[in-house]
Amino acid sequence: MKVAILAGGRGTRLAEETLHKSKGMVEIGDRPILWHIMRYYAHFGFREFVIALGYQGDSIRDFFAGRGFQHIGPNGSSSANSEHQLLQNDAWTIHLVETGLETQNGGRLKRLAPYLGKSTFMLTWCDGLADVDLHRLLAFHRAHHRLATLTAVHPPARFGRLSLDGDHVVDFKEKPIDPNEWVNGAFFVLEPQVLAYIGGDDTQWEREPLERLAREGQLMAYRHRSFWQCMDTLKEAKALNSLWAAETAPWKVWR
Repeated sequence: MKVAILAGGRGTRLAEETLHKSKGMVEIGDRPILWHIMRYYAHFGFREFVIALGYQGDSIRDFFAGRGFQHIGPNGSSSANSEHQLLQNDAWTIHLVETGLETQNGGRLKRLAPYLGKSTFMLTWCDGLADVDLHRLLAFHRAHHRLATLTAVHPPARFGRLSLDGDHVVDFKEKPIDPNEWVNGAFFVLEPQVLAYIGGDDTQWEREPLERLAREGQLMAYRHRSFWQCMDTLKEAKALNSLWAAETAPWKVWR
């Protein structure tokens, strides 16, 4: 099963790190976050990746170029085509696909269609880590027979919560997680028919496609109650690095 990863956005909220490289190349420890995500999927047996490039795509190309991958053309020959590069080593197969500088994330997914095939595939972003059980996620998707599954997560709280009686604080909780609040945590499982829900380059995946899938009863949520963290800001990047440095990173499930 192939794993699509969207890695073409500008990462403007992490501009301290993304001025000269893709957001996916921001390092956690001594490896880019994109590598951590791919290593996580590979642990569960998903080792073919289709990566959508855009802003600073060369930084991703350069990263893999120095790691023993062979460029494989359609007839087994070496290929370094700028629109689509197929790389292989003993462990992973990687498609690097140029999807444009200004393309929205739905449009990027649409542009990956020729490399995703006609089977169920997975999709995630290049800036989020979790300890989702991918085998259970896939089993959930197959059991409900709908077109799309997203992983629903509790968003990390940003502020402490106050309970007031007049001006008196009667209860204080530091950044509590609301068990009734769920957000889209990516880690999708999708049927190829969902690509028909995407209009073109200007389509945002979270708008028309997901909204229509939800209206039609084709979108299901796999509830994940354990670790999930996006990397939208420098503070979040530092937090992920702290977990890795302390050897307590929940996503490090490999030996």
